[in-house]
Amino acid sequence: MDFVCHLTHEELQQYLRQVFGSGYSIARVDRMHGGAQKVVYKVVSTNHFTCVLYVWDLSMNYFQQEIEDKEPGESSYSGELFELNNKFLTKRGIRTPAVYDMNRVRDRHPFDFALVEYVSGRPVEDYFQSDPETQEQVLIPLGHMIAAMHASHSETFGKLNSGGRRRGDCHKLILENAIKRLQYLSQHLSDVAAKQDKVLLTLEDLASAIKPRGHYGFIHGELGPDHVLVNEKLEPYLIDIEGAEFFDIEHEYSFLEFRFGNHYKYLKDGGLDRDRMLFYKLHHHISCASGGLKLLHRGFPDKCLARQIVEYNTQSVIHFIQGQGAECSRE
Repeated sequence: MDFVCHLTHEELQQYLRQVFGSGYSIARVDRMHGGAQKVVYKVVSTNHFTCVLYVWDLSMNYFQQEIEDKEPGESSYSGELFELNNKFLTKRGIRTPAVYDMNRVRDRHPFDFALVEYVSGRPVEDYFQSDPETQEQVLIPLGHMIAAMHASHSETFGKLNSGGRRRGDCHKLILENAIKRLQYLSQHLSDVAAKQDKVLLTLEDLASAIKPRGHYGFIHGELGPDHVLVNEKLEPYLIDIEGAEFFDIEHEYSFLEFRFGNHYKYLKDGGLDRDRMLFYKLHHHISCASGGLKLLHRGFPDKCLARQIVEYNTQSVIHFIQGQGAECSRE
């Protein structure tokens, strides 16, 4: 059979049997498309068992440059982070695909790879048009799961593998990031360039309104509907968890708010800091527009999706600074 994978047929066959036993033989391997950061393969065995092969090959990451430019402890990309976050979440009852085996030896290949549980199901957004009872059956437990994740607290912010977790104002790191991404957008989009100064002033104004805080919750970091799978029992699972860390939970909820739209009502928290919510909301739109533009520039196969991300978030930034978002911060 044709076999195109990071591991040769012989390597993957050996790995499958090493992890599961001699009764497992490869029937089919399919590349699963859509991800921008790691390579994912669906592996079907002749005994009908199915699992997933994750490969963290930096050379095939559409954000390789950004990862390489980050300081140690700031990157959201590695098999190590996936494994640490998986254990952390699973221990607390947060559903995420099980890790059958993690290979970080790098004796034959310059990348980490793992065999992971295959969750047979659909993205949570497939249920957005379901009847109200089904929506509640899926989204209310998801809201509880997110709240349980955020209930893990720390006096320092940062990732689990970071020995240099910090105290202080984590939003200042986001401000620095937003400024860099705004500069990138302005270099390529004339409508953003024309409003760059006003966007920058709005960001700084919102950041200055944020009061100091000394506790942080554990967040996913990029929890859109595409990062929630729902199995056949209507149980939600969080995927793509490498970026999870202790941080302001408003960073998460502001992302959930615009990604889940009307369905955010099932997920929202009543005790959120409004100044943080507004600041992170503007940052998310800048960040998503910049990320979508980089995908277009770097050959991401789903150009239509990348273009939609850029257009929607660019317009959201412009809409925000025209008064709605900034005025709300003064209410």
